[in-house]
Amino acid sequence: MTLTMKLQTILGTLKSPSKADLKAALLKIDLTLDELAQLPEPSPGKPYNRKLLFKNEEVELLAMNWSELECAPHDHGNSHGWIQVLAGTSINSVFEVKGEGLPNELFHEIHHKGKYFYAPKKGIHKMKASNNTDLVTLHLYSPPITGMMVYDLQKCAACVVSDDCGAWWPDEQYQKVKEIQLRKVSP
Repeated sequence: MTLTMKLQTILGTLKSPSKADLKAALLKIDLTLDELAQLPEPSPGKPYNRKLLFKNEEVELLAMNWSELECAPHDHGNSHGWIQVLAGTSINSVFEVKGEGLPNELFHEIHHKGKYFYAPKKGIHKMKASNNTDLVTLHLYSPPITGMMVYDLQKCAACVVSDDCGAWWPDEQYQKVKEIQLRKVSP
């Protein structure tokens, strides 16, 4: 069975999947790095490059190949999902935001190869490769991500980005769906 057929069989039947449904699907897929054909190298100056493996109205599955740069703090719009570390080690930092304030980092976690971690709706996080590892991650979200909010902590700003933009401040004006000036809030 080809990877495309396998993904269609497992993911094509999901309808409004729960947190548990998504994790079960990711475990059932049981994808290895060797099964991924030619992951694109990260673009210069970007934290990662991604390859869409499957997408329908309910879910999307992406593989991400990371550089040494960290992505910006971001949410996944109204989507939730699971992230699996296929290779390397990830540092995942989790934030909270109050009102229209600047996100505040709560903690960070180290995730090694084989680890799964959950990204809740409206949860804000940032990721990067740890200790010069070649980080590759697999991401399963439901519904497919749209309306992602990216934060620039230096500019004290947030931006809803277009669906073709990653978790970084947009380079192109058309990728800025909505820009928001934030307030510094005392902890």
